[in-house]
Amino acid sequence: MNIKKYFLIFAFAAVWVIALLYGVSPLWFARTFLGVSELTLDVAHILRALMCLYLALGLFWLFSAFSARYRNAAVLTTLIFSGGLALGRVISLFADGQPSPILVLYLVMELVLVPVAYWVYRLPQ
Repeated sequence: MNIKKYFLIFAFAAVWVIALLYGVSPLWFARTFLGVSELTLDVAHILRALMCLYLALGLFWLFSAFSARYRNAAVLTTLIFSGGLALGRVISLFADGQPSPILVLYLVMELVLVPVAYWVYRLPQ
């Protein structure tokens, strides 16, 4: 079904843009979007590691868009990935308070993606 294919291509593109935004230059991202002027080596390390995790998942989603064998599993991982991120952000929202606007935007995007991914997953092969 083409909807699953296009959904996975979209998920690939979205996660790659987000990952590259904060992973290529963690200090630039922190200054521009988070209002943080200095980053420790450990925070930069974590951001780059997360970037590569996102990029790897994105590559799996792109591969699966063109491979019927893995397509459903890939759609399911988009649901789990976005749901897990959203849950962590909601916990942090209540435990820590409201984050920077870009992180609120990410939360909204993830909350929208969860039901969409579920709908796409439930579509017939």
